[in-house]
Amino acid sequence: MARSKNYPSLSDVSRELGIARSTVHALCQTLVKLELLIRRGDQTFQLGPHVMRWSNAFMENSDVATEFATIWDQETELPGATITLSVLDETEVVYIAARNSAVSHSLIEFRAGMRLPAAFTATGKAFLSHMTDFEVRKLYEQGLPAGRTVHSMQGIDQLLDELRDIRGCGYSCDDQQVAEGIICFGASVLDSRNRPIAGVAVSLLADESANRGARPGDWKRPTNRCSPVSSDGR
Repeated sequence: MARSKNYPSLSDVSRELGIARSTVHALCQTLVKLELLIRRGDQTFQLGPHVMRWSNAFMENSDVATEFATIWDQETELPGATITLSVLDETEVVYIAARNSAVSHSLIEFRAGMRLPAAFTATGKAFLSHMTDFEVRKLYEQGLPAGRTVHSMQGIDQLLDELRDIRGCGYSCDDQQVAEGIICFGASVLDSRNRPIAGVAVSLLADESANRGARPGDWKRPTNRCSPVSSDGR
């Protein structure tokens, strides 16, 4: 439902999942009763209010974006940058929190619920770097999505080369692959078992990053300080 660009009908869901329409009908009825779905007047469906209650509950107990923004402003020479927090959903990242700066907001506005291709985003590539090459190829067996800019990743081999670099240096970079004029540096927030559970990114104007000498390694320390916030649930 969340990935659909239109409100799907029972037939749409049945076809997408490859299961009987009667089974979909029973499942959707249950989800409607739980307020996870809403049945519209034209017999299509959309996400229900209980999904947002889950989202709000998660955000109340997840201070990673707020913590990172505070640490960033205190410990870097570029306060006020756009800060985003996202999670991975198959081949996309879903933004669950964002603090937009006035400048970058004019080029792209990050917002909760926004989805972007993982192969182009800083946080998406940070997530993918924790997968094996085989897993990444399997994930993109149909190929990469259409590029958003002329700088976007062009093929799976190019992506794998960049992921190897990310594993070596510990951070990822989206150099205008999502939006012209915006450069993003990203890293994973790890749980107690060293598995990525979220991605944090800092977005700057590409010209500002070059002129002021922004160094990605300088903000690895703030990212590391955010990891315990998630892993202990506080």
